Amino acid sequence: MDRFHALSAFIAVVEAGGFSAAARRLDTSQSVISKSVGALEKHLGVQLLNRSTRSVTLTDHGRKYYERTKPLLDEMEQADGEITRSTLEISGLVRVAASSTFGRLRILPLVPQLLALHPKLQLDLVLSDSVQDLLAESVDLAIRISPVFSPDAVVRSVSTTSLVCVGSRRYFEQHGVPKVPDDLRHHNCLIFNGMDNWTFTGPRGAFQVRVSGNLSSNTVEAILSGVQDGVGIGMFYRASLVGALQSPDIVTVLDEFIAETRDVSLVWPNRRFISARVRHVTDYFAAALGPSD
Repeated sequence: MDRFHALSAFIAVVEAGGFSAAARRLDTSQSVISKSVGALEKHLGVQLLNRSTRSVTLTDHGRKYYERTKPLLDEMEQADGEITRSTLEISGLVRVAASSTFGRLRILPLVPQLLALHPKLQLDLVLSDSVQDLLAESVDLAIRISPVFSPDAVVRSVSTTSLVCVGSRRYFEQHGVPKVPDDLRHHNCLIFNGMDNWTFTGPRGAFQVRVSGNLSSNTVEAILSGVQDGVGIGMFYRASLVGALQSPDIVTVLDEFIAETRDVSLVWPNRRFISARVRHVTDYFAAALGPSD
């Protein structure tokens, strides 16, 4: 058995979604692909794929094997390319995840230059406020502000950002400006993802104020829209509001009571080998987002 060809056949089946599609991708016959994958399963002593007349899916063993071997194959292909080309040409797909508002305001503006530097790079940008399982969702790189607690991830801090409490001039003209954090109990505070205890700092250290309001959402985008429309007051990470804070209608309040900061981090699955294209994309965003906000 040729291990390299068998591994290539297995990965092609997984990514193409079937034996016929894999055969077309590798420009060979379906029987060759089937025999190669069968030989690999026999060598390993486990079943990698569930086969049916309608679909081909990974077994648990197959998923783990794919997650470990795909980066190895990518690295081998990249090494071949480096030898045969006088200059390194980054190509292929990189899936990047970021929260929706931070991604729209900070990450999207950085994408054109990245793609101009590497025209053959394919970027799949996933903007979502939910925390992704990087391996399950095939995410190569996540850009996070919230704390990252995952033993299966590698975390690289590239900068820091502070919290900021904001509202619109229209709202404050109608309802007054809070002078101390406790005043927020009498204001319409917009709640992101159920976080209704806002943290502040005073002479005696950190303390929390329980807030409430008539709008809550699981997306920062919705809370920001509510603030911009004069609905109420919101608490955000400053890094998520770069464009919004430039608007003369948006006003920060209680700045002297806010000292908490968070890391802006790049996160990727804990794999032994990381492809060159993922490394280049990671380094690009690390330079563009650092050193601090």
